[in-house]
Amino acid sequence: MSKRAYSVISPVELTSPVVFASPHSGSDYDSAFLQATILDRRQIRSSEDAFVDQLFADAPRFGAPLLTAVKPRAYLDLNRATEELDPALIEGVLRRGQNPRVASGLGVIPRVVANGRAIYRGKLPRQEADRRIAQIWHPYHTALQGLLRQAHGKFGQAILIDCHSMPHEAVTTMPARKGVTPEVVLGDRFGSSAGAEIMDRVEAAFVAAGLRVVRNAPFAGAYITQTYGRPSRGQHAVQVEIDRSLYMDEASVRPNADFTAFKLLIGQVIAEINQFAQDEMPLAAE
Repeated sequence: MSKRAYSVISPVELTSPVVFASPHSGSDYDSAFLQATILDRRQIRSSEDAFVDQLFADAPRFGAPLLTAVKPRAYLDLNRATEELDPALIEGVLRRGQNPRVASGLGVIPRVVANGRAIYRGKLPRQEADRRIAQIWHPYHTALQGLLRQAHGKFGQAILIDCHSMPHEAVTTMPARKGVTPEVVLGDRFGSSAGAEIMDRVEAAFVAAGLRVVRNAPFAGAYITQTYGRPSRGQHAVQVEIDRSLYMDEASVRPNADFTAFKLLIGQVIAEINQFAQDEMPLAAE
């Protein structure tokens, strides 16, 4: 296990089939990376889901594990496939049918951060990309797979809550429903990564906490929900995107005055999700 790749906080007793994970809240910007980037410390953090790991830190209190990234998203994106290498950044990568994420600079080794700002002056050696994938990507996903197998083995089902944040700007550009803009976007890849009842109950947990929720627009889920959401096999994955302005100052990348209260609110959501999961997921036959 690589301590640099991820952190797992386990409950004293595993009583829930839910696994909470935060793949984009890593904030270990080592000196070599900071020297390699042309961005300053604030700019390089603009694509980070800052403090999301702290918002969901109470998950183990309710019987569920919490998996978090250590390295930042700008260094390596855990919500991308290892094949999503950007030929505009990585030496020796052939240009072929790229998906829109890679073309926009948001591959597994990102070329840009928020607002399209370049991270590096030039290209990176393919060896460097392979090293990051081996040391960071594979250990994190091995840990995630292990936690889901553990939950499924004990409870007969597993529910992944993949925790993210979204810039307030993304919210303001979304079409308002009945004059109200959303605060949380839940993604299940339009029903393919989670069962309908699971999605309904997750949404109900956020709504009960007083949060405005929409589904799948503009964020339906990426590699993680697509890969780990297998409802027919009793494994569900729901991506959660939370408006950053609810708990942080985006310009300074610092918690705002509402952070503590909002974390308590998220604690209520965690408790509700774990409660319905425990009530409705029978123990697998031993």
